[in-house]
Amino acid sequence: MTSAIQAINYANHSQVKIKSTRDYQHAKGQQVVPLIIHEFSRASGEMPIVFVKNGQTGEFQSVALLGLTANENLFYSEDKWLANYLPALITHHPFALVPTQNDENQLQVVIKEDSHLVSNEEGDALFDDEGNETEYMEKRKNALGQYFEHSQTTKAFTDFLVEKSLLSEQNLSMKLNGENIGINGVYLVDEKALSALSDKDFLILRQRGYLAPIYNHLSSLHQLTSLAKLKSEK
Repeated sequence: MTSAIQAINYANHSQVKIKSTRDYQHAKGQQVVPLIIHEFSRASGEMPIVFVKNGQTGEFQSVALLGLTANENLFYSEDKWLANYLPALITHHPFALVPTQNDENQLQVVIKEDSHLVSNEEGDALFDDEGNETEYMEKRKNALGQYFEHSQTTKAFTDFLVEKSLLSEQNLSMKLNGENIGINGVYLVDEKALSALSDKDFLILRQRGYLAPIYNHLSSLHQLTSLAKLKSEK
């Protein structure tokens, strides 16, 4: 945890306010952003959904691909978000829900104090004069809590894909304006492996509601063409 990210408390944040703005400059350089499976349906119509592997933990995560090269977000330009769909994680900034240092099962809300949205002069306050959380802060905490619950559902989904060997590493490549562009280290659901699942495992997929997000993921890969178009326009 960096010094700019601190657990929220009245002593340190009694005067803090969050600006009300649709400026998502904090996502400007994000090539990928995590997605929960509850977002797959809407996100798949505009951005590719792929899986990436954490090199340190070995865990897989579902993400929206926002750019074709590192530190590139093609959906952000001139202080505006260009897509109709905005991934939920981006909207939670400058807040996050993370485990405490002493107990991983205990969660705390933290704030990125150097965010462009944090102010002492304008915006929605986190606490009232009596030290109670404002209605605004309570809503933000509830949204974070719901997102965390959905993240656990998403983790169970990706764990199942891994358990059944349904994810395969792919190197995506395309040619844009005569230049070859490659995206390495992404994982996709292997359609052959999916078709080869036993009837029992396929039934589990259906019962757990995993089929829809799988098909959303696969159909979203056509949006690579949309990314290339955005890049060429820029």
